[in-house]
Amino acid sequence: MRSYGIWLLPALCLAAGCNTLYFGAMEKFGIHKRDLFVERVKEARDTQAETKQQFVTAMEQFKSVVHFQGGVLEKEYNTLNVTLKRSEAGADDVRKRIRSVEEVSQALFNEWRDEIKQYASDTLRAASQRQLDSTRAKYTQLIAAMKQAEAKLDPVLTPLRDQVLFMKHNLNARAISALDGELGAIQSNVDRLVRDMESAIAEADAFIASLQQVP
Repeated sequence: MRSYGIWLLPALCLAAGCNTLYFGAMEKFGIHKRDLFVERVKEARDTQAETKQQFVTAMEQFKSVVHFQGGVLEKEYNTLNVTLKRSEAGADDVRKRIRSVEEVSQALFNEWRDEIKQYASDTLRAASQRQLDSTRAKYTQLIAAMKQAEAKLDPVLTPLRDQVLFMKHNLNARAISALDGELGAIQSNVDRLVRDMESAIAEADAFIASLQQVP
């Protein structure tokens, strides 16, 4: 499938302050809301996968600094700080991707609902309504999983950010080793985040497969 993260019109949409203009313009290029929906779910899934790995890497680097065994401590800290900033940027991207999925889903479901009213055939109208209901139910599961993962971002970022900030002004082995007591709680939060992100990714894969099967 083509990538629909088209650059053509985001600026136009932002200037107009409305998604309706953007979706309408995209349809003129033969890119329908259904296509955008699938593409945005894929983008949200991929962003979660990338961000999950960034958090895992940040945790590994945090443990490496806390259990510092020799070398240049400042270098270890700088590496961790860069990874933390990437994790923060990844978390922002996850939030934005989820919002973009919500925007196009609302537009698609509204359009689908309106089109159902246009059927002259009771049989076709009923069949389309069943498809809409099924797709909406699966979408509800998907967005719930994504938001559950999203809710775990700050409980990981906040204490990790505090620890890294403390390190900045205490780059000595004794002060750093005192942070060991925080490792368990932060690791537990990261583990929960990873599990929820993996669950959301699996839901996205299942949703994409089901949507692509609908004629």
